[in-house]
Amino acid sequence: MFTGIIELVGRLHAVEEKNGNLYLQIESAIGHELSIDQSVSHNGICLTVVAVDGNIHTICAVPETISKTTIGDWLVDDEVNLERCTQVGERLDGHIVQGHVDTRATCIRRVNNVSNWNYTFSINVEFSHLIVEKGSVAINGVSLTCFNLTETSFEVAIIPYTYEHTNFKNLVDYSLVNIEFDIIGKYVARMMNAG
Repeated sequence: MFTGIIELVGRLHAVEEKNGNLYLQIESAIGHELSIDQSVSHNGICLTVVAVDGNIHTICAVPETISKTTIGDWLVDDEVNLERCTQVGERLDGHIVQGHVDTRATCIRRVNNVSNWNYTFSINVEFSHLIVEKGSVAINGVSLTCFNLTETSFEVAIIPYTYEHTNFKNLVDYSLVNIEFDIIGKYVARMMNAG
């Protein structure tokens, strides 16, 4: 489990395809602290560390992950938002994030308001029932509050700290991002559909 509060930004060092899986090497200041079998959120995707070498750790993405997320589009030197899993007894500063990406979304507008940045994302209409005004959403693993909802879009505001300490600063129009909708909303929607 994660909180959506990004710990730091890493850098994609290398990518290798093997038997349909992608093996990605991520370089970061916490690489040497990680261990094999540890779960780490990478742009909101919960992935298992399979190797560690100094400040570089390796993760493996299977075809299901590649098809549902942006990981197949990552390029060497891309910045990656990183968060280690939540420890029991810690404060839950963001919201409950599983690292199970629901879909991809497209950045359709970015506005610099001097004191903050507003981003608008388009989503497929089939997911519109999973998002509510002032509700939580994780975008590339970042816990955010959404507003100005339509059937196919929503907006978030990014404070300067988040802008500087995540890869939001690299998003432009038509950038693809990973989206995880709020887990409570997903269960409520499931129960309503089952009823």
